[in-house]
Amino acid sequence: YRRVMQVNVETMFLLSKHAIPAMIKTAKGGAIVNISSISALRPRGLTTYTTSKAAIIGLTRAMAVDHGRDNIRVNCICPGPMYTPMVYARGMSEQARANRAKASLLKTEGTGWDVGHAVKFLLSNFARYITGQVLVVDGGVTLQAPERESQEH
Repeated sequence: YRRVMQVNVETMFLLSKHAIPAMIKTAKGGAIVNISSISALRPRGLTTYTTSKAAIIGLTRAMAVDHGRDNIRVNCICPGPMYTPMVYARGMSEQARANRAKASLLKTEGTGWDVGHAVKFLLSNFARYITGQVLVVDGGVTLQAPERESQEH
């Protein structure tokens, strides 16, 4: 538990602790985007991981409140299932990938590019009036439950 919290939450806290004073001094503000997970919003077991990702959302909102007066926006992205080099390296089967795509309303799996483009948006001036928010990037995975068996009435 401590190690997961250290890696997933404390690193973001400490990075911001050191970055924010520099942002205030040199840039007179800026934007921070933290990365959480849909696991924080829709737990599926993995209690420690889910808790750490939920803590990131709380950290994001608290930082937005604390640093809005410094002209620093703080937002969070919650990615869903993404096909990344880490997933690929672990040898995910084609069937597992197909199941992940099927879980999406868009019937495709996400990639790191999908998350990267969301980060780019939140860091841009197009998001100048957005702070303390959670942007879910999951192709609609969190909007649906697993399919039910048809029931006749």
